[in-house]
Parts: sequence; structure tokens; C-alpha cells
Amino acid sequence: MARSGIRRAAGGVRSAPRRTRPVDNEGLIPVLARAVREVEAAAQRGALRPSNRTKFQAVAQLMREERARVKADADLTDAQRAEQLKRLDGVATILAKTAARDTSVIQLLAEDAPVSESTRTVKRDMMIAAGMELAPEELVIAAEPTSPVEAPERAVVPQQVVARQLANPFLPPDFSLAEAPVAHPRRLANWELFGPLFKSFEYGAGGGVASMPLPEPTTLRTPAGAELMKHQAELVASAAQGHRTFLLADEPGLGKTAQSLLAADAANAFPLLVVVPNVVKTNWMREAQRWVPNRSVTVLHGDGEDMDGFADVIVVNYEILDRHVGWLGALGFRGMVVDEAHFIKNKESQRSRFVLQLAERIRERMARPLLMALTGTPLINSVEDFRTIWQFLGWIDDKKPRAELMNALEDIGLTPAEPGFFVEARRAVIEMGIVRRRKVDVAADIPARRIADIPVELDDEVGRSIRDAERELTVKLVARYHQALAARTGQAPVEGIDHKLVRQVARWELEDQDATTTGENVFSMVRRIGRAKAQLAADYAAQLASNVGKVVFFAKHLDVMDQAEEVFARRGLRTATVRGEQSTAQRTAEIDAFVNDPDVAVIVCSLTAAGVGLNLQVASNVVLAELSWTSAEQTQAIDRVHRIGQEEPVTAWRIIAAQTIDTKIAELIDRKAGLAARALDGSDEELVDSGDIQLDAMAAMLTDALEGR
Repeated sequence: MARSGIRRAAGGVRSAPRRTRPVDNEGLIPVLARAVREVEAAAQRGALRPSNRTKFQAVAQLMREERARVKADADLTDAQRAEQLKRLDGVATILAKTAARDTSVIQLLAEDAPVSESTRTVKRDMMIAAGMELAPEELVIAAEPTSPVEAPERAVVPQQVVARQLANPFLPPDFSLAEAPVAHPRRLANWELFGPLFKSFEYGAGGGVASMPLPEPTTLRTPAGAELMKHQAELVASAAQGHRTFLLADEPGLGKTAQSLLAADAANAFPLLVVVPNVVKTNWMREAQRWVPNRSVTVLHGDGEDMDGFADVIVVNYEILDRHVGWLGALGFRGMVVDEAHFIKNKESQRSRFVLQLAERIRERMARPLLMALTGTPLINSVEDFRTIWQFLGWIDDKKPRAELMNALEDIGLTPAEPGFFVEARRAVIEMGIVRRRKVDVAADIPARRIADIPVELDDEVGRSIRDAERELTVKLVARYHQALAARTGQAPVEGIDHKLVRQVARWELEDQDATTTGENVFSMVRRIGRAKAQLAADYAAQLASNVGKVVFFAKHLDVMDQAEEVFARRGLRTATVRGEQSTAQRTAEIDAFVNDPDVAVIVCSLTAAGVGLNLQVASNVVLAELSWTSAEQTQAIDRVHRIGQEEPVTAWRIIAAQTIDTKIAELIDRKAGLAARALDGSDEELVDSGDIQLDAMAAMLTDALEGR
């Protein structure tokens, strides 16, 4: 009977074989198996791209972690444990085969291999796909900084950001950055190129303005119906055509904020991160609401408790980047704007390193993000002020040009030792995305501006004490110069004044002054001069306000501002004020009062707090009660008034104390203004030494004394 039963079964339709256990298609192992097969297939086609290298490392890490979990799981039977370990061995075998094909990924198998934010993101997504439970904070990848910046102790993750991540847990980053150009160095392989590139902007201008070719705009209206000027529409058209990195160095007042927001709209670069000085955060929110009203905007204050985590535009100031750099780098921004980009010129500063770190993380996640550096004064003291800005934009790294710029330099066909290299190298950098327009060239409807110096005599006891202090400092410098000259040995004597030694003596004196807070020095003298001029400067501003209308009054020090406000109060003039210690709401209220209230005659401003980002064009007269240490700071202050929409000629009145170091500082500021003119505007003006004005002023005092002036 048994045999007959077997024959009937064999002679009829064969029944499907019974499974002794169900196929396990749930959990982490199937996810790893699918991912590792995708990587293996990619390796069979050629070298692995960054997206697959990231996946390779994520699989390797999760496989190790799962193996350890399986071995330690007391709830598994021996058979179940053996089955799962066998399947994990299969994943490991495919990883090994892949590494054999592309040996560059072998290093990723090491347990101590560096883990990028991209790898952590892919790893997290695999865990979610496997149904593993993660705490809400684990869904937000706040990567460890990839640069030398230490993880900030005050780091926070606002709850709104957690909510955004929870709402989009499977939103994948764009890892197609592998399609970026690869540098193929040939003749320039062993050249140090940073020096020649910077020099090309000093000596290679050839009379040309530093501005890339821009397309002709098809319209001068925005999607929201606002009207643009032609120069603004040109940049937006360039972004629409696919250009993605810009050093927008238009002169202050030409609408850089609007251009960057509309460029982001044209490039669909949202969510957009905007990093700004604290003083202009509110202004950026207003401008975003005006130019891209279809996009939501939020401003980060403090720990971000009241931010909108789902906003399209997130505005944060430099000072609180340390709290937010972790989650900002993982949010998935498609673009980043750095306003007043000269703030990051010191690469060693914490804010510069945070900005560079954020830009690098965005590039890791996003193919060709929109990156824009905005500054009307990109050069403060040296052409090398470009360096950190270029690195933010991704044109260079720490040591050399990146692939796109390197290939452009190779295409020149010359080395820095050959004629013609500097002009062509400058052009290659400009075409990476430098855009520089001057008011006189593109905004004929903006009236001219002029700087008028008002010399004042400090003939009271304070003035005499200042001049006495200057004489004492000069005597000290001369004595130090002659001592250094006498101590020289083994050097040929220099005929006349040794100007190198003059600058060295000045540098020594500045270093000594930095190291001590006692005694008279150039800084304390300048501050005393500012206090001595305060009454005279305020008197002059009051006369202007009584005769020609609203006046903007700038000073560096709070005590000078206080003295000026006392003068205005005695004259019966209502004032507003902008100071560094104000909250954003207070500052906004003060500005609104000056702009909208006809009875507010003068706004008293700190050069530091109000020198950038504000629109004060309701006035056409600026009084500079104290001189800045840079021409850029002076220019920024004047351009709070000299802007698009200004209908009157603008005059900046500099109050200068005669027969003091004030006059020398004014001369140096004017000479420094030639730096940007030559490097960016194609001017043929002689470029003066690019040292600090403090050093130049001290050297000038010593030189004048040695010449017997």
C-alpha cells in the first residue's frame, strides 16, 4: 500500500514542496543583503562612486553590530542563531568580493575608520527601513565636526527641527556629487598656486573689472511681480541657467540681498541657509518676505525655541552657530548664503571654521548646491582676504585649487613663471563666479557721493595733552629705532632711513602695546581724540539736521555716542540710536522711528553695530565722528545711506582733528581704498602696502620724526 501510494503520487501532479520554515524577509539582514548586492553590482561596472562607498561602509558597520547583537541575544535558539550568523556571513562575503574589485574601500572596513555624516545618514535610513526603533533625537544626525572645530558644548537641537526630521525620515540626500569634475593636473602638478592666484588680482587686472560674464535677462520682473534693475536680473538669470557659486561683491547698496534670494528661487535651492551678522537678521526676514513671498522664512534666536522647523529659508547669525552647527549640517539644505562674507576672512576664527564646515557638509549631501558669499568689501587689508571666501565656495581647499578651478588653470597652458599667466589666471577665477558691479556703472539713477573732511582744532587742555602724548610716543619710537640700528652687526649700512627697520620698530611697539594695558599708546590716543572731537562733531551734525534734514551720526565708542546724544538733547533734537547691546526688537524699533517719524532728526550709530546691512536712505548726510581702522568699515557706514532708492546726493562729513595722528589715519584710509579698486575694479592705481593701518600709522609717525618734519 505504501508503495502504491508512492506510485500514485508520482504519476499524478507533483505537489509543491513544503517549507520547513518561513523565509525571513523582515528585520535588518534583508535590508543589508539588498544594499550589499547593489554595491557589488556597482563595483562590477567600475570604480565605486561616493554614494556606493557610503553605502558600503554603512553595511559593514551594521553587519558588525548585528553580529554582536545576535551572538548576545539569549532569546534565540542555537539553530536560529546559527541561521542568522550564516546569513550575515553571506553579507560579509559579498563585502569582501567588492573590496577585492575596488581595493580603495578596504580601509572602510576598519572598525576605527572615520565615519562621515553621509554614512551615518545612510545607516540611520537602513535601520528605519528594517523597522528598528530609534529615539526621536537619533533621527536627527548632528555629525561630529569634520574640521578641527571641537564639538560645541552649547549644541542644541530645537524641537521643531526634530519634528521636521520625523516628518521626512526617508528624505534621501543627493549623493550624485561623484559626477563633479576630477582634476587632471599636468604642468601645474608641482606648483604652489595660491600665491600666484592672489598676485593675479594685484598685478593681472589689465584694466578689466572683476566680474564674470552674465546672461542677458529675459525679464526685469520677479515671479511675485516686483521690478528688478538690470544688473540684478542678470545674476538671477545666471543662476537660472545653472551657475551655482557666486562671490557677489557688488558695491554696497546695489541690492545683494534681493539678488541672492531670487537666485535661490531660480535655482530651487530651498531649504536655504542664510548666515548673517546679528544686526541684519530682521532685515533679511523682511527682504525674504518681499522678494520670495511664496517661501516661508524663520529667524533663529538663541536656542531656537520659537523657530519654524519647516521653513524654506532659515536665517542664523554668526554668534550662535556654535549651538546649531550640528543639526544645520544635516538638515538637507540645497543652498547657503553668507552675508557680509568679509566676516570670515580670518580662517582661524571659530565662526569662519563653522561656516566652512557647514558648506562642506552641504557639498557632501548635495550635488552642486547654490553657495553665495555676499560682501561689498571683500578685501580689507590684503588680497589674501579672498582665501576663506574661495574655500567656502568650494573653489579651493586648504592646500590647492579644487578640480574645477584646477582644470581651468591647466587649460591656460601656462605656468606662473611664464608671461600672461596672471591675466589668464585672474580670468579663470573670476569665471568661477565673481560678480562685481559699481554704482556708477549700473545704477545711473543713484546720485553721486562724496567724502568731505572737516578739520577741527583741539586747542583746549585735552588737545594739548593729546599732542604731548604723541610727541612722547614719537621720541620713544626714534630712540628704539636708533638702538636697533646700533645693535646691528654683520649688515651693510643702509643709506638714509631704513624703512624696513622703521616698520619693524613700529611692529615691536604695537606688540608691546597689545601686551600691556598701561601707558599711552596709539589706540588710547585715538580714543582720546574721539572723545575730544565728540562735542564738535555733534555740533556740526546738529547744524546739518536743522538745515538739510535727517542725519546719520557714526562713532566707534559708546562714550562718544553718549556725549553726542547729550548735545542733541540740549539742542532739542529727537534721536534714535543703534548700539551693539540692543536686542533685535529694540534695534528695529529705533531704525523704524528714524525712517518713519519726521520728528526724529538724527540716528546715532555704532560703526560696529550699524555699519552693515541697514537701509537709512531717508537721510543723505552722514557724519563720521571717529575714524575707522579700515577703509571698508568707513565705506560700509556711508553706504547705509548711498543705496538704491536714494534720491539726493550723499555727503559723508569726516570730522578730523588737525595736527594729530587723526590726519595720518585719514590719509591711510584713503590710500587703502585703492586695494579693492585695483583687485576688483580694474583700476591702475598703485597698490599700497597691505599691512594694518595701525602699523602704517605708527610707521608714518616714526618716518616723519626721522625726516625732521
